[in-house]
Amino acid sequence: VQLVESGGGLVQPGGSLRLSCAVSGLAFSNYYMTWVRQAPGKGLEWVSVVYTDGSVTEYADSVKGRFTISRDDAKNTVDLQMSSLTSEDTALYFCAACSHWGRWKGFDFDYRGEGTQVTVSS
Repeated sequence: VQLVESGGGLVQPGGSLRLSCAVSGLAFSNYYMTWVRQAPGKGLEWVSVVYTDGSVTEYADSVKGRFTISRDDAKNTVDLQMSSLTSEDTALYFCAACSHWGRWKGFDFDYRGEGTQVTVSS
């Protein structure tokens, strides 16, 4: 099983980035896909989740209205479109797969990637 994130980088405050996570080796459509981040010196922060059929998405209050999660079951990818970025969004972002509802709340992932760094700075 592999989850490989891409799309991170350096962006100015107010800017946008689109992260992507390519998944292989598992029955992608059966998994809730989530994005989690970890800022320097801080713990894990759940960001967003998209349900198995893609019909439901949920967001942390800190990113609601600015981030959009989406999945493509034909390509086995899950994306995170981020806009209106601030320095508070600087973190390592990784995607994770959960086989059961709600497990992301306890950071109980079946699989996760290594992450992609997002730095918001002028």
